[in-house]
Amino acid sequence: MSEELAIEVAGLLKSFGDTHVLKGIDLRVPTGGVHALLGPNGAGKTTTVRVLSTLSAPDGGVVRVAGHDVRRERSAVRRRISVTGQYAALDEAQSGRENLWTIGRLRGLGRRTARERAAELLASFDLRGAADRPVAVYSGGMRRRLDIAAALVGGRPQVLFLDEPTTGLDPRSRRTTWETVAELARQGVTVFLTTQYLEEADRLAERVTLLDRGRIVAEGSPAELKHRVAARRLELTAASPAAHEELRRRLRVAPLHDDPPGLRLSVATDGAAAEVRALLDRLDPTAELVVRFHILDASLDDVFLSLTGRDAQPVDTHPKETGHAA
Repeated sequence: MSEELAIEVAGLLKSFGDTHVLKGIDLRVPTGGVHALLGPNGAGKTTTVRVLSTLSAPDGGVVRVAGHDVRRERSAVRRRISVTGQYAALDEAQSGRENLWTIGRLRGLGRRTARERAAELLASFDLRGAADRPVAVYSGGMRRRLDIAAALVGGRPQVLFLDEPTTGLDPRSRRTTWETVAELARQGVTVFLTTQYLEEADRLAERVTLLDRGRIVAEGSPAELKHRVAARRLELTAASPAAHEELRRRLRVAPLHDDPPGLRLSVATDGAAAEVRALLDRLDPTAELVVRFHILDASLDDVFLSLTGRDAQPVDTHPKETGHAA
C-alpha cells in the first residue's frame, strides 16, 4: 500500500451480532488536507472511525493508517493519531488549563512540560481568557475547541479523527470549529471527519466520501460530486396536486427532488436563461401548471438523493437561490 496515503482501506467488514454495519468499504485518503465521511445517522460513520482509530477491531479487510496495520500494529497507529468523539470528553469541574495539564500528565509529560503545552494550546485555540474558568461555564464552541486541543496535547498527530465535531453546536460555534479544523489542515495534519452536515463537508473537505447503509456510494471533491448530478437545478412549484402530477409526467425522467405535499419538484439545468425558458415552455406551455420557480445551486444533498433515493440530512440544508414568479 502507498506510503503517500494517510488512510488505506480495502474490503472493510464490521458486524455487531446479525447486524452488518460496514459491508466491504474501500477507502483511500491522501496525506494532508480534510477528508469528510458524509452520511445520515446509522450509515456507519462512527463505526468506521472506531475501526480506523483501533478502538474496534475489523471483522475483515485490510486497514492501514499512517502506514501501519490497525490490527497488527495498533501501538504504532495510536502513536500517530488522535481522536475526538461527538461529545467533548472533558472534566467540567476542572478549568480548561487543568484539563489540558491532566491529559498531558496522563500521556507521560513532565509537570513543567505539561504546563507549557497547556499554555501553548490555550493560546493557539484562543482560550487564554477562559483558561482558568471551569469548563462547566464554557460555551459549546469553547468546549469543542478545548476538546480538539486535548487531542493535540501529545503533539501534532499525523492523522486527526473528528467524529461529528459540530454536533449540537449553534451556527456561530460551528463556524468557529470549522476555522479550527481548517487551520490544523494548513499545518499539515490529515483531518478525517465524519458529518451529517452537508454544508460542513462542502466547506471544509477537499474530498468527500458518501456512506449509506454501510456502503460507499460515491467519492470525490465536492465540485466533482455535484457535477455528477447537475451544476444547478430548477425547482418548480405547481399550482395544484393535479398540476404537480402533470409536470411529473411531462418531465419523462425522474426529478432530482420530488415533494408532492409541497407541490414542488426539481429538474437538472445549467442555469442559463435560454435553457430555463426552454424547460418552462416544454413543461408548462400554457403557463397554467407552474406558479413559481427557483434556480438553485446543486448541493451534496442532490448528489446523495440521486444516488440513494433519500436525503443525507433532514435539516440544515439551505441552498442559495434566486426566486422568480412564473
